Amino acid sequence: ENFAYGARRFLVGLGKKVLIANVLGEIGNVFTASNDKSVLFYWLAAIAFTLHIYFDFSGYSDMAIGLGRIFGFHFPENFNYPYISKSITDFWRRWHMTLSTWFRDYVYIPLGGNRVSRLKWVRNLFAVWLLTGFWHGASWNFVVWGLFFGVLLVVEKLFLGKLLDKLPAVLRHIYVLFFVVISFVIFNANDMSGAWVNLRGMFGFNDVPLVSSDALYYLRSYAVVLLIAVVGATPLFKRLAERLSASEKSRRILNIAEPVFLVALLCCVTAFLIDGSFNPFLYFRF
Repeated sequence: ENFAYGARRFLVGLGKKVLIANVLGEIGNVFTASNDKSVLFYWLAAIAFTLHIYFDFSGYSDMAIGLGRIFGFHFPENFNYPYISKSITDFWRRWHMTLSTWFRDYVYIPLGGNRVSRLKWVRNLFAVWLLTGFWHGASWNFVVWGLFFGVLLVVEKLFLGKLLDKLPAVLRHIYVLFFVVISFVIFNANDMSGAWVNLRGMFGFNDVPLVSSDALYYLRSYAVVLLIAVVGATPLFKRLAERLSASEKSRRILNIAEPVFLVALLCCVTAFLIDGSFNPFLYFRF
């Protein structure tokens, strides 16, 4: 049972990495090389990277969990559909959960956690996020990225959280996704000057048009994988499988369909690995 689950989990993770993350990563390359940038192209590149880093990192987290299960080890989950979050606080309960847990247990709580005065609590939170930024790299963009989330979390805790609770769920999702995309623009840049250029471009301050032919071309070219990534970043498929497995007849169909799907997935992954040369592991540098 452990072997079967582990093999499935590993293969799904490999599929996320090779078939989705690697393809989304190509958008960043063509964006960098393009001389036909526009506001749409800046946003396309930013959203593509936001999806890319999720499928890349969660993909090899799944692979590690799967390999561990094959050998009898039970590794903790690292992601829980972070892009469906309705607050930044909730996002960090779902994203890179092992890192968040480590900083909570070994930095935040030893400093006093939230059982201190408000001023000291703010200090504790900023200390955690400053160290989180440094954990990713000794570069100003990582420091700013960490402090960016520190500010958002403090503001949510002090007053914004109550306002968010009154908003419709869709607006809360948009709020989270907007700031997460902005954060990953900072995270993905080589330095803060590069991040600033990209952020300015996203809001039309780089003297670029709203739409460009390159942006439309690559949006059409990658529309299918972008759609798959957006849907795959939600628990839609998981909930569908749970509903189907509720009845005996549907369970029998799933028992046949699952191995067929996994074999097809293995064939596609193998073909992409043989044919493709773009295969970076983003989080291996951290």
